[in-house]
Amino acid sequence: MAREVYLVPVETQVASLKKKTAVTTSWISIDAKGQGVILDVDKYAVMRRVQIHARDLRILDPMLSYPSTILGREKVIVLNLEHIKAIITAEEVLLRDPFDDNVIPIVAELKRRLPQDNLTCQGQGEEEEHLGLRNDMDIGEENEFPFEFRALEVALEAICSFLDARTRELETDTYPALDELTSKISSRNLDRVRKLKSAMTRLTNRVQKVRDELEQLLDDDDDMADLYLSRKLAGASSPVSGSGAPNWYLASPTIGSKISRTSRASAVTVQEDNDVEELEMLLEAYFMQIESTLNKLTTLP
Repeated sequence: MAREVYLVPVETQVASLKKKTAVTTSWISIDAKGQGVILDVDKYAVMRRVQIHARDLRILDPMLSYPSTILGREKVIVLNLEHIKAIITAEEVLLRDPFDDNVIPIVAELKRRLPQDNLTCQGQGEEEEHLGLRNDMDIGEENEFPFEFRALEVALEAICSFLDARTRELETDTYPALDELTSKISSRNLDRVRKLKSAMTRLTNRVQKVRDELEQLLDDDDDMADLYLSRKLAGASSPVSGSGAPNWYLASPTIGSKISRTSRASAVTVQEDNDVEELEMLLEAYFMQIESTLNKLTTLP
């Protein structure tokens, strides 16, 4: 008995294939007002929205295990830092997997820190400390920290704190395990120390990747300049105040805790020669923090 054969039009096959391959992913879009919108879209919709190439979007695919990356493109910053997978523009942040347990606090922090009014309020805590340095600054200009750098700072602070917390947890587990092994050598204690050693090696590699990416970025002024999205959008370099210090620097909610008061004071008196200096100071602060975490790991027994 002859078998019946049904022919499927090529157009239907192609449409079916696209439907299967275009898997939707959850993103959250957070704008300069701190308002978030959940987006369940496929990669093509994301590419059209932020105008990036597929090869750049692949960096954020958790199945492909790309190393830590901070990549500047014409209109976006592509950010891949462990669980933080984001696309930053001059007007919005797209954050992947917003319902992930490790990402939820970052969403909340972005909503709190991205609005310009909130940044102003957070900067008021140090206002008396810097009053003498800021008398000549225009109040309307003192918090002109670009949107993309506010978003980048939240991401860097989050990943540095996350990795430091994992390091402290490992420290807490390691020393008692070594003490127990010293007092009694057994297969159980040896296995426990071996597992902790493996965990330390894996964590060290993760921290090293973030540290290396920040170092590579700091070593290349052109790469840092690529991250100035607002400046590129305006079509010209932002004006620099006569004091030579970036106006956002003194009011940034976390930078003040990363660099000494003396350094902040001297920054006002030194003439700015490099137009990436503001970003360099931001990156340097978190580079020092991740370097400290790496040092903790390398000094563990």
